[in-house]
Amino acid sequence: MGLWPFGRKRLLADRARLGRWGQKRCERRLRSRGWRTLCRNYSCKTGEIDLVMVDKSGALVFVEVKTRAGEEFTGAESCVSVGKRARMARAARYFLACNDVGDRPYRFDVVTVVLPPRGKTRIEHFEGVFTL
Repeated sequence: MGLWPFGRKRLLADRARLGRWGQKRCERRLRSRGWRTLCRNYSCKTGEIDLVMVDKSGALVFVEVKTRAGEEFTGAESCVSVGKRARMARAARYFLACNDVGDRPYRFDVVTVVLPPRGKTRIEHFEGVFTL
């Protein structure tokens, strides 16, 4: 599983491209564990959610993906601020209402994808980081 065709250096230089790359790696990892993707980049007037997936038990999982070039200053999972959590929760409520799936169990997970300047990519999955 290589990097984009133009290499690590260019990938690390473009934050938007790095974010898209990390989200694809996250989705690939979760799908390899038997999860199904319902929606990518779900957006509504109240907020946005990177991935909406169904885990192996059938629960809906609203996934926030944080991609970083390194963790020199702070851990990537700590970057989901209180405001971001509130916007995700509002977007999730809207998703549940619009898709008539409010009776299914659901949770909010954070997946960090760290691509250091050298070495292997590290992907960490934090389940049930917060609730509504």
